Amino acid sequence: MVAIIKFLRQKPERLPETVKSPVAKEKSGAIAKLKLLHAEAEETARLANLLGRSGTVGITLPVLAITTMGLSITMNPAPQMVWVLFVGAVALAMLLAYRHAMKRPFERAALQDYAKDLSAILLFAGFAWGAGAFLALPASTPAVAAISFAVLPAGIVAYLLRDRDALTLFLAPVTALTAAACLLKPFASGWITAGLVIATAVALVGVVHLYERMTGISSKPAMLSLP
Repeated sequence: MVAIIKFLRQKPERLPETVKSPVAKEKSGAIAKLKLLHAEAEETARLANLLGRSGTVGITLPVLAITTMGLSITMNPAPQMVWVLFVGAVALAMLLAYRHAMKRPFERAALQDYAKDLSAILLFAGFAWGAGAFLALPASTPAVAAISFAVLPAGIVAYLLRDRDALTLFLAPVTALTAAACLLKPFASGWITAGLVIATAVALVGVVHLYERMTGISSKPAMLSLP
């Protein structure tokens, strides 16, 4: 009986911990490297696609600015010309950055630098375009024209670049300046027009997000973070 009690009081021996074999370590390391290479290749592909599409944006913005100037025939052409020069300068900066990046179109580091430069250029482009609400549009501009001025170029930028962050960088300053012009210039039905401009801009971002969810397109940004 005493022997049985002593046996029960004894602590169970710990089982030896399993040690990974060198072969298992090599396999896990190889899998981790493959995942890293896949992530880098996916990022490089997104950045290369962004580079290939961004050159069109640099050409489209001045064309849209000149078209807007032609439609605003009742406005003094002097401030309109200043605004077109603003937009043209931003477009030129975008095209120069595009030309420089095209010299190394498949180097990941160069593509990352270009995407960061593009993010800053798009933000300045938004301010340059939004300034047109003060410089290019006449007073008492109707609500439809003000909304079109803010949303249509942003929609074109979103379609060309296919990047939601790019849309936000361009659309945010355009919406803020256009809404301010509705109140300060003022445009027709100032407060109502300002609210409609903001609501339409938010709706555009929502439509892009909904389209991504319905089509299953991932919304991974193409490294469009400010430097």
